[in-house]
Amino acid sequence: MSSRGLALAPPAKNVVVYRNGDPFFPGRKVVVNQRRFLTFEAFLNEVTKSIHAPLAVRNLYTPRHGHRVAELGDLQDGCHYVAAGFEKFKKLNYLNHGRKELRGTRNSEGLQVSTSGWLFSPIFHSCRNTGSSHALGCFYCSVFRNGDLLSPPFPLPLSKSTPLQWDALLATLTEKANLRSGAVNKLCRLDGTQVSGGEELVNGDYYVAVGNEEYKKLPYFELLVPQDSACRTLWYVD
Repeated sequence: MSSRGLALAPPAKNVVVYRNGDPFFPGRKVVVNQRRFLTFEAFLNEVTKSIHAPLAVRNLYTPRHGHRVAELGDLQDGCHYVAAGFEKFKKLNYLNHGRKELRGTRNSEGLQVSTSGWLFSPIFHSCRNTGSSHALGCFYCSVFRNGDLLSPPFPLPLSKSTPLQWDALLATLTEKANLRSGAVNKLCRLDGTQVSGGEELVNGDYYVAVGNEEYKKLPYFELLVPQDSACRTLWYVD
């Protein structure tokens, strides 16, 4: 058979999908492979599982104007979409999730929990503005989701000068990680050893949020962290 007679499959596309009406959901990367998904409905079923939607996803919309995507072939590589059931599209600032100026309230432990689920100290804004975390006694860790090789790690800014309540940290990780298994019950290093307290966290290190299931040893860092050395520590900061 000549090369002209060969039917080449369309190349795979990478898209990011948000949950309709959820301002806290950071979006999940989904690979659109038309060899795997023969129909648009099959792809929507995969999206339902990937974003942990409470109801089956039946519609995709563009995030800015809410234009409905009707076919698998209409999806564009590198673009963002909003997944919904049969409800109407809810217009939110999906694309800027995680880049807004963080706001929160102080809890009884002296920490602030932002509306996006990030845990940070009262001097968090000062750390960002000066760029000198060591001088101000604050530091960053990055956290992967156990078994998830589609979502990048999320930042965990902490203060060395503020006492850290471990239960409060796990509660914040639960909200931010949104694990399929439920609540975050432990934090592990990349080698699988468990962190038992906040004093063991190291500035710039990477950790994995784990629920009731066992730690899954996967190449999180190799696959989800940009290879540029400058980006390895600063890629998630505005």
